[in-house]
Amino acid sequence: MAKTPVLTPRAQDFPRWYQELVNKAELAENGPVRGTMVIRPYGYGIWERMQAGLDARIKETGVQNAYFPLLIPQSYMTKEAEHVEGFSPELAVVTHGGGKELEEPAVVRPTSETIVNEYFAKWVHSYRDLPLLINQWANVVRWEMRPRLFLRTSEFLWQEGHTAHATYEEARDFAARIHRDVYAAFMTDVLAVDVVPGRKTARERFAGALNTLTLEAMMDDGKALQMGTSHELGQNFARAFNTVHTTRDGRREHVWQTSWGSTTRMLGALVMAHGDDDGLRLPPLLAPQQVVVLAVKGDEPVLARVRELAARLRVEGLRVHVDDRTDVPFGRRAVDWELKGVPFRVEIGPRDLDDPSGAGGTATLVRRVPGTKEQRPLAELPALLPGLVQEDQALLLRRTRERRTERTSDVRTIDEAAQAAAAGGWARIPWALLGPEGERQLAARSVTVRCLTAEDGTVPAEDDAPGNLALVARAY
Repeated sequence: MAKTPVLTPRAQDFPRWYQELVNKAELAENGPVRGTMVIRPYGYGIWERMQAGLDARIKETGVQNAYFPLLIPQSYMTKEAEHVEGFSPELAVVTHGGGKELEEPAVVRPTSETIVNEYFAKWVHSYRDLPLLINQWANVVRWEMRPRLFLRTSEFLWQEGHTAHATYEEARDFAARIHRDVYAAFMTDVLAVDVVPGRKTARERFAGALNTLTLEAMMDDGKALQMGTSHELGQNFARAFNTVHTTRDGRREHVWQTSWGSTTRMLGALVMAHGDDDGLRLPPLLAPQQVVVLAVKGDEPVLARVRELAARLRVEGLRVHVDDRTDVPFGRRAVDWELKGVPFRVEIGPRDLDDPSGAGGTATLVRRVPGTKEQRPLAELPALLPGLVQEDQALLLRRTRERRTERTSDVRTIDEAAQAAAAGGWARIPWALLGPEGERQLAARSVTVRCLTAEDGTVPAEDDAPGNLALVARAY
């Protein structure tokens, strides 16, 4: 008799599968105001691991954390025309406070370029104050008409970096460094998600930026998800806020700036890039709990062996959780951990301890990533599991890379590009054949140019560099 599916199969209804998994794995729920979300402890634990990993990499570049206010005077948002035009449809505005109408409305932070520049203008006086490298972990609000948990919500969590430099070259190189050494490295090495680095077209780049660098990932349904962006802001905001410095030779010049950010959207990416019909599959290097040791029965010898094994695994540097809730049926607990995507499950019952050889008993080892189950001697597990962490981490990354490679087509016409995207894949088309007009035609068919890439897979130096390829897909 076939078991009843816990989730709607992905092939049957991918959006429904996604919503069910986010809910049943206890990652998040919808908040009381449309477009908001409540991130549950398990989901927030994953976000905390993401924060820690990214924060360490950000600080290695010399950036320091700070905090800027949630409420921004509306007048700040009007100082950089292109910026406010790009964000105006998404703004939430506070008009009353303390029972009175405010003298000046306040915008709830959609991003912090404007308020950061107000203070950069106060802090920067000479070349000695540069580079100024600041990051903050915060929430932002961008009013969303079609919300979906983690992917598009009116309020979300993120980090946003803001820097000021003496020269264009310094700012350009720093934006590229964040893009490459922080975001791309973290997403491939820790999230185990294959990403394509590229350059946004003029149509798609950040409002007010000279250039936007992006990282695009293919989800299991073939759509693209923007995982993180790094922007060269040029001097646009510096001119608007008069952020100037005295150069080494005594001239007064505007600074050159960058901004860059990644969000809780990465949690949605984990679900859609790695999840299967049984639930989430967490990359072992990221998972809050890498190993769950389950007691099948409540016998004291079993509980003692479960706790003993957990202690030995922790000595090996593994993050371990003991599930001794033997008042809850074993099958239900096993399904719950499958849903939550814990990389390794070690199941120990009374029969496992009955070992005539005297070697110390066995356990059932379940590996969530490859989906295997086998009996292993208990004594072997502390030495075995650290190596399996690396093996299964690499397997997840390899699968996302293979999916992207197999489902990306090289095409020569707009129709071929749109058809490839509609069929659940990506297309590469020479930018010289597509151009801005072709990009507009694709947009009318709900297909976007995700980024421009060079033929060798690197980020092109300019939009119209010879040999540029446009990466085309439907997107979240």
